[in-house]
Amino acid sequence: MNCSISGEVPEEPVVSKKSGLLYEKRLIERHIADYGKCPVTGDPLTMDDIVPVKTGKIVKPKSLTAASIPGMLGMFQNEWDALMLSNFALEQQLHTARQELSHALYQHDAACRVIARLKKERDEGRSLLAQAERQAPLPASAATANVSALSNGKRVAEDGDMGPGSKQMRLGVSESIIAELTKCNAALSQQRKKHQIPPTLAPVDALERYTQLSSHPLHKTNKPGISSIDINLSKDIVATGGIDSSAVLFDQTSGVILSTLSGHSKKVTSVKLVASSNVILSGSADKTVRIWQGSEDGNCDCRHILKDHTAEVQAITVHATNNYFVTASLDSTWCFYDLSSGLCLTQVLIILSIPLICKVEDPSNSMGYTSAAFHPDGLILGTGTTEATVRIWDVKSQGNVANFDGHTGSITAISFSENGYFLATAAHDGVKLWDLRKLKNFRSFELYDQDTLTNSVDFDHSGSYLAIAGSDVRVYQVGSVKAEWNCIKTLPDLSGTGRATCVKFGSDAKYLAVGSMDRNLRIFGLPEGDASMES
Repeated sequence: MNCSISGEVPEEPVVSKKSGLLYEKRLIERHIADYGKCPVTGDPLTMDDIVPVKTGKIVKPKSLTAASIPGMLGMFQNEWDALMLSNFALEQQLHTARQELSHALYQHDAACRVIARLKKERDEGRSLLAQAERQAPLPASAATANVSALSNGKRVAEDGDMGPGSKQMRLGVSESIIAELTKCNAALSQQRKKHQIPPTLAPVDALERYTQLSSHPLHKTNKPGISSIDINLSKDIVATGGIDSSAVLFDQTSGVILSTLSGHSKKVTSVKLVASSNVILSGSADKTVRIWQGSEDGNCDCRHILKDHTAEVQAITVHATNNYFVTASLDSTWCFYDLSSGLCLTQVLIILSIPLICKVEDPSNSMGYTSAAFHPDGLILGTGTTEATVRIWDVKSQGNVANFDGHTGSITAISFSENGYFLATAAHDGVKLWDLRKLKNFRSFELYDQDTLTNSVDFDHSGSYLAIAGSDVRVYQVGSVKAEWNCIKTLPDLSGTGRATCVKFGSDAKYLAVGSMDRNLRIFGLPEGDASMES
């Protein structure tokens, strides 16, 4: 007799009073505990309805499959087949789990993109709202006081200010501004006559022993590269502009990042620190210039967004008064700004060489600006172009007073010497030195091969040294028109990219800050032991 559940001979047989069916005791007990009914008839059933059956001890016969070698092989084959089926089922479950995980990750990425887009739209909405509030009509008292409203760094149009095609009108450089620039020029020229090399300046033998002191990863790894460097010499604060569309403020003394300025949508091409205040200027390939205001807690807020250019902004230079600055762009214009208000006072088109009355939306010529720098006295502006020409401008009249030709390729950088006599320009073919008194080239450095750009030049603040960045960084001792300019130190590019993109001298030439096409800012100077001995 066999169990009605398992179909095998029961070890402890029991019988149901209601149905008379035979069961294995442990099986029917579990079924009644789970379901409370007969597994065959479905009638209600309890353990009181179960009667045990007394039988003799049962000796189980050996299984026929385990009684012979062929039977055992068959049994092993069946177990192997079951194992393979189980493994196949597990692989299917794993594949399904991977698909579900991939789908979940895709949904998460899509959600992040949507959130980022919504944040961008929110910020644009806030900007438009702020602009609308600023464009609201001013009270009569404010109008009589001639207070200009500002919107994104531009003066909101008043009656009669807007010409055809909504072109932004320019106020021009007023007589009071020209007087301020002239007064600053006279004071600086008088100081320069008494100028002496400071005793704290690093000597030549110290620069010969310069080596890398530190390397700081300031920018993102997905878009590595530092395109611009500037240093606040009084505070040893370094500002870097990166390919990752952000600018970073870095305390060179403590080695701490003070702030990361995010807001540009494309790479930051130029960054400048205003020495007399906690103001930072950043220009970008997104055609905008941003004015950032720093605070004591280290945070920086974007005070103005200037949108006067119609192409990439390539360079920013700050006037010696620290009240004005100039931006140069590939749209063939340079703009002269008031720093406090962010107002563009004049915009000069390269083909005209005269101030523009209004903003040009689409310049006809393709020659653009790639670099710009103020002369130390502040009344001369130097600009480099994509057509290998260096143009010298009179800031007061915005007239093109001289041109320097001779380079090959775009001008990548320009730097005036502190003595006001020399101008260094870098381009594809190397570096040229110009005598501003005779308006001629008196020396050229062809440092690298034809495939390597010379990316940066920089005179130190005393005018004693010149640094050049290309596939490496070379430091020259400044001579004169006739005396040699000797290379006193060559610093290798340790980034592994073969491109040192920018270089800047620190205070008293005690260190060099170098940016490359990786994300690290490198500081070169005397090792600590040598520095203490030098002091």
